[in-house]
Parts: sequence; structure tokens; C-alpha cells
Amino acid sequence: MAVAVDLRESLCRRIEELEPRIELIRDHSLYRPMRGPADWSGDPEHTRSAQEQEAFDTMVDSAEALFGIPDVDPDALARTVAQNPQLCWVHATAAGGGSQVKAAGLAREALDRIDFTTSAGVHGRTLTEFALFGLLAGAKGLPRLQEQQGRRHWSDRWEMKQLSQMVVLVVGLGGIGSEVAATVSALGATVIGTSRSGTPVPGVDRLIAVEDLPRTAPTVDAVVNTLPGTAATEKLLGEEFFAAMSEEAIVVNVGRGTVIDEEALVEALDAGRVGFAALDVFAVEPLPESSPLWGHPRVLVSPHTAALNSGEEERIAQLFAENARRLLDGEELVNLVDTIEFY
Repeated sequence: MAVAVDLRESLCRRIEELEPRIELIRDHSLYRPMRGPADWSGDPEHTRSAQEQEAFDTMVDSAEALFGIPDVDPDALARTVAQNPQLCWVHATAAGGGSQVKAAGLAREALDRIDFTTSAGVHGRTLTEFALFGLLAGAKGLPRLQEQQGRRHWSDRWEMKQLSQMVVLVVGLGGIGSEVAATVSALGATVIGTSRSGTPVPGVDRLIAVEDLPRTAPTVDAVVNTLPGTAATEKLLGEEFFAAMSEEAIVVNVGRGTVIDEEALVEALDAGRVGFAALDVFAVEPLPESSPLWGHPRVLVSPHTAALNSGEEERIAQLFAENARRLLDGEELVNLVDTIEFY
């Protein structure tokens, strides 16, 4: 197995301790250095010499499994898959690694031959905290407080919303969504969640089908999206959904930006159906300067940074070690990518 991104040596050794049966090949002189915690793609200004690139390609092409998509680059993944017929498993460091696999444009033969796994679940707590932050910022009128403070204006008192009295819709009840649901439920909120299976989820008071989202929209005070970006989820929260929302609802997105129709969201904000939106992800990233979301007084823009945490690297290394054990023991891997819908 080979490390294809800049994983620090102490964590490489930790993987070997957790699963001593593997040989973990790495060469720290060949990686694009991280600029901060969990900066898996590394410094874009860093370039390899022709000799270094050849050595890097030889390393990843010799392995049966990879920690990380090489340089977090779909084109590099496609090149490696084409040159490495023995490759059987690639672990993406992103929770949404399925989109990176899709972007590689791999043939069906390769998708069937290789298991792709993601790091879904390792960001559950950090993203839950951002979702909670967004819900509370909306409930307590953060934009109004900031505007008044900027003018040094002491207004009359007003009643703030209470999370414990709110109905929160969690769209997607995977690892992140389940943790969001449990957290806001513990704070007293009533939680509605979307589910394909209908299996009960702790903290969720009522399950609905995705098809019922527009019908449910008028009954909720806030919505938190945690869904991945797939063809099936693109603009799932769109014009019909936002047109049905109750007045001054709160929208939080910690899933993928493509799930929300941003134009429809802006219209709902302008119409007062949405009172506040806290967004960590966007349909196009970086968010274009021309986007009206930048300047909207009731939108909080976060540059896809809510999941970033110094402990992420260790959690991903532990997940990789567990999947390495499963691979060697013939068990199903955790977080397998669905190579039809790529999530």
C-alpha cells in the first residue's frame, strides 16, 4: 500500500501499528507539502522535477492500495488506474470522495475492479457544530445584532427564537445528519429527517420521503442539508421547496453546494421566506465574486472550512487502518463509494 498524499510520518507509523500486516510505502520528499491541517491537495505552488514526478508515479503505480487520491487530482487518479492493473483499493481523504472518483471518468471495468472508499464520518462533530452555530445565529438574529452594533444603535428589545421550540428538518441522515439530529434533539428541537430506508434514527421524531420535502417545508422553522452531491440530489432544495417555506426560516448547508438551488434561495431570502442562511458549501467553489450570496445581509458565507480540524488527519488514518484490516480479512470495507451515483 502506498501513501499518495502528504500524511505525516507519525501517522504513517500509526497505521502500521494498527495493521502490522501491511507494507506502507511512502516518500515524504515527493509530496506537495500541506499548508495547514488536512490540506491534502498541498501547496499548489509546489512543483516536482521530472525525476521526482517519475518517482512519485512509480510509487503509486506499484501499490495494490492507495491512501489518498494522488495529489487529490482526478486526472492523476485516472492515470494511475490506467497504469496500475493490480490496484484494488483507493481511499479518498474527503468525505465526498465519490465526486472525485466520478470526475476521473473511469471506465466501468476499472470501477468494478477497484474499491473506492471515502472518509465520511470523520467530520461529523465539526460539521454538527457548524450546523448548530448556523441554527443559533439565525435564531438569535446575528445579522441584526451585527448591523446594530456597527451603527452603535441600542434598539428596543425583541424576542429571539428558541431552538428548543423549533422544528428542524435534517435532509440526509447519514453519519453527519444523524449527529446533527441527535444534537439539536438533545437541545429540545423537534426533528424531521429524510430517509430512504425508513429505519428509525435516534433523535428524529418523524421520517419523511425525499418526495415529501415541498409538502413538509411549510411546517419547519429550519432546514439543515447534509446530503452529498449526486445527480439525484442536484437542486433538490429548489424553487418548489423554498417557495413553500414558512416565513423567516433558517437554512444551513454542510452537505454539498449543488443540493441547493442558489438562485431560488436568494429569491426566498429576498421574499422573507428564508430569514437567514449559513452556507459552508456552494455549487461553484471558490464562490464567484459575482454571486449575490456574498453581499446578502442575511447570508453567512463560510469558505468550505467548517470541517477542518487538526484531529482530522488522525481520524482518517485510523479509518484507513481499519479498512486495511477489513481488506486483508475479506470483510466489506467501510464507506464504499456507490459507483453508479458516486456517493
